[in-house]
Amino acid sequence: MVKYKPLAISLAISLGVGGLSALVTKDSMEKYAFLDQPPLAPPGWVFPVVWTALFILMGVAAYLVWVENGPERKRMLWLYGIQLAVNFFWTIIFFNGQKFAFALVWLLILWGLILATLLSFRKENKTAGNLLIPYLAWVTFAAYLNAGVWYLNR
Repeated sequence: MVKYKPLAISLAISLGVGGLSALVTKDSMEKYAFLDQPPLAPPGWVFPVVWTALFILMGVAAYLVWVENGPERKRMLWLYGIQLAVNFFWTIIFFNGQKFAFALVWLLILWGLILATLLSFRKENKTAGNLLIPYLAWVTFAAYLNAGVWYLNR
């Protein structure tokens, strides 16, 4: 049975982080369009669509861990929160700061935190862990894009 209040809170947290990130970097797609980009770089409209879907998947994954009420739940949700914060600051470092090399290092830290969260969630609820696979895959692709932008715009 779905517990709607925890689900709504979990989605509000994840989508709130994404929305706040978009608000703080509101002109980011315009700036991004003027950068030299690596092959396979998608058009700017793809990013908000993909990120919205990923934040929804993250929220559902966190909800599934939250309602399991297992003994490691608090630790898992703290790890989830830390990776959300690191995700939020990557956008600022990359777009607002245009510190592409530092953003790449930051993104690799995020990648490790996502993997740790995925594996941790999977121990509690296999579906919750699996819901983070697209997120890990997208951040892997984002690391390629970040590295390409850094290299091409030095």
